[in-house]
Amino acid sequence: MEHASLTQLEQRLMEHIKTLYPDVNALNFVKECLDTFGLEPNAPPPQPHRNPWSQEDAVLITYGDTLRSDNEPPLQTLHEFLRSQLRHCISIVHILPFFPYSSDDGFSVMDYTTVNPALGDWEDTAAFTREFKVMGDLVINHCSSRSLWFENYKSGQTPGADYFVEAAPDTDLSQVVRPRTSPLLREVATADGVRHVWCTFSHDQIDLNFRNPQVLLEFLRILRLYLDKGVRWFRLDAVAFLWKVPGTSCINLPETHEMIRLLRLLIEHRAHDAVIITETNIPNHENLTYFGNANEAHLIYNFSLPPLLINSLVTGSCEYLKKWLMSMPPAQQGTTYLNFIASHDGVGLRPTEGLLSEWELDALVSTMQKFGGKASARTGPDGQPKFYEINISLWNALSGTVQHGPDHLGFARYLCAHAIMLALEGVPAFYIHSLVGTENDHERVEHTGQFRSINRHIWRQQDLEQALQGDGHHPKVFAAMQKLIATRKRQKAFHPNATQYTLHTGDALFSFWRQSQDRMQSIFAIHNVSDQPQTINLAELNLISTDQWFDLISEQAFEDRVGQIILRPYQYIWLTNVRL
Repeated sequence: MEHASLTQLEQRLMEHIKTLYPDVNALNFVKECLDTFGLEPNAPPPQPHRNPWSQEDAVLITYGDTLRSDNEPPLQTLHEFLRSQLRHCISIVHILPFFPYSSDDGFSVMDYTTVNPALGDWEDTAAFTREFKVMGDLVINHCSSRSLWFENYKSGQTPGADYFVEAAPDTDLSQVVRPRTSPLLREVATADGVRHVWCTFSHDQIDLNFRNPQVLLEFLRILRLYLDKGVRWFRLDAVAFLWKVPGTSCINLPETHEMIRLLRLLIEHRAHDAVIITETNIPNHENLTYFGNANEAHLIYNFSLPPLLINSLVTGSCEYLKKWLMSMPPAQQGTTYLNFIASHDGVGLRPTEGLLSEWELDALVSTMQKFGGKASARTGPDGQPKFYEINISLWNALSGTVQHGPDHLGFARYLCAHAIMLALEGVPAFYIHSLVGTENDHERVEHTGQFRSINRHIWRQQDLEQALQGDGHHPKVFAAMQKLIATRKRQKAFHPNATQYTLHTGDALFSFWRQSQDRMQSIFAIHNVSDQPQTINLAELNLISTDQWFDLISEQAFEDRVGQIILRPYQYIWLTNVRL
């Protein structure tokens, strides 16, 4: 195969290969990659800068066994709940790792190619793909110490003998950025003697060596399988840590970005509707780099949103949230943000670096602890522990304020948080427990010994059904959330890539303007983030006098373009000139 005869896909792939693997025969390895991935060299390219999402899209984040019932695989129970209760408002389902695993609730994968039999089988996942877009996790940085690969590594067999990152114990690794406090290296007895393997997260999660091109081929086989099974949205878990170079921070390295570009190139050519999401729980300015030049992630998690939004609602001031929003660049066409407030993990605090002071961060953590939460730490550059994340259910996190503690405004505060998330530029993602207002699960924390279990409650299907039909907060939350999502879905100005401008309406009112891509619809989204009534002068908004203005939430018409509006504590309005 001569260079002149290469297709555009082959040429682009070869450039990535030369950068990552300068010692391999690039021509041969390009062919091997394409063959492994089941991709023809002349496969047509995807349409550039296409937005495969709209304001009608919303993501549900859930474990495969969040709902359980007797005598039925959990994936079937979950599917039936989504079909009967959420099909009209959820279009994308992120089923957290559903493979056999040894720890970390699925993120220590033993076998990437099979469904955990405790959850169901591939036919059960296929049932989701027939009615929803399915997001799957590619746990790419590490695998389980109980995987076949690692067993083979210890015995010197293939595949696996050279799949893991080794380092001598006297290597200077002081610059390595870690999300944990455990020792980075784990001592392992192998057929070739004692070795020390790299463990970014835990000693059961052994980091994979992507310097070995065979590891890339393994993951191309895995991605091909997932595509064949109908998965189209791919969450690259912990991808920021992928490439290791001793003497560096080993996070966000150029080779990591190059690898993401390579994976996107192949995935998009094989499935034009495929989408890549990078999970990079890091400071905001670093997180933004994973868009690349619209050639890396299609979506990046808006990791700064959860801590800043929660902080705004418990302090009554959106000062820092507003400053952050003003600094956020509009996403290029073909890319957007994934907005969320809660997930299976805790509320990450690294994304507040440079945004909240140490004093403000300490006050936030202290308040969350008073509301029943826990705080996890990591080892900082100075060797001292630093807060890494807050572990708490969102319902409890928003149960009160810094100044006064728990109060009677939790429900209003909770809805205000989600109204803000739904109105922002990007695709909204809801943790299943947020949709029903699940509370802190202290019993599960005691059972597992893991702080993150506080927000990983497992519902018995019958118990959840009873809760949603009862007189507590669960049915109120569930109904209100669905109504909010339904309202958003009808508004073109809430398209993930519609124009957004931050408004200056004081620290107690978090406000921004959205405009549809056809410029026909405007929405002024105004949210009182405080526990006190707030007044806004409509004259500040410069409403077009020839348009009719309505609040999408209350359905109230506003004839007076220069009058005043008094917003109750945590009340919000979505003021629009087009009622859809």
